[in-house]
Amino acid sequence: MAKRIFYIFILTLLAGILIFCIYMMTQYYQDFKKDVEQKENNPSDKATIINPVNEDGTPATPTPTQKPDLVTPTPTPIPTPTQAIDYSDQFGYTRISEDVLARITGKSLPEDADISIDDLRYVHVMHYGFDGEVHEGELIVNAAIAQDVVDIFKELFEAEYPIEKIRLIDEYDANDEASMEDNNSSAFCYRTIAETSTLSNHAKGLAIDINPLYNPYVYTRKDGTLFLQPENAEAYVDRDQEDSRFIKKDDICYNIFIAHGFTWGGDWDSKKDYQHFEKKIN
Repeated sequence: MAKRIFYIFILTLLAGILIFCIYMMTQYYQDFKKDVEQKENNPSDKATIINPVNEDGTPATPTPTQKPDLVTPTPTPIPTPTQAIDYSDQFGYTRISEDVLARITGKSLPEDADISIDDLRYVHVMHYGFDGEVHEGELIVNAAIAQDVVDIFKELFEAEYPIEKIRLIDEYDANDEASMEDNNSSAFCYRTIAETSTLSNHAKGLAIDINPLYNPYVYTRKDGTLFLQPENAEAYVDRDQEDSRFIKKDDICYNIFIAHGFTWGGDWDSKKDYQHFEKKIN
């Protein structure tokens, strides 16, 4: 009987311990749940800060974390694309219009000129000036060489060969000296060769003068005096000096004109016309 009572006592004790454990677990769970809910409602409390300590248990001074230097990269500049301008449609020739005829009549085309307007063509070109910029130019030439002239000036333009001015000589009242002194490149002008009564090839529209101030017409007269045209070109008579504005044999300008069947006045024997290119036609 005593043994039985003892067993009952043990079972009762175990049951009490079990009940106590269940109660404690329940309390712990409820406390844990409340703590979780509190942290969710207070975000600043979510992070747990762990204070470092030394080996002897004293608080350690934390080593500050060094932030890396932020380097702002310099952006690589993107070049603005420059689209090359196509000037090809700016080169061409047409018949002499009424407007152009009005500009030249009584000037480069005198009333008694022995040439038909139908034999002439108006040529429009583009060229690089001495300032390095692109300029418009206009000439009047014989119809037989109009296409050659268009092609020549297109090639000079592509080579960026500098020509200071290309204007109708009528802007100088057909005064050849005034045009040359202003370094104007021109073609047609119904006139005679200087100091002669012979018609120049310019009168037929078959000759072109390029940068005439720096490439003068020069020779020694029979009396030993010097003929010079234009008269203000004395500094450019010596062709041995270096000057990029000079036309010389086998340079770009020379080669382009020669390739199109022109001859150069700089190749003449007794007289030198360094500005002058002309072409014979059948």
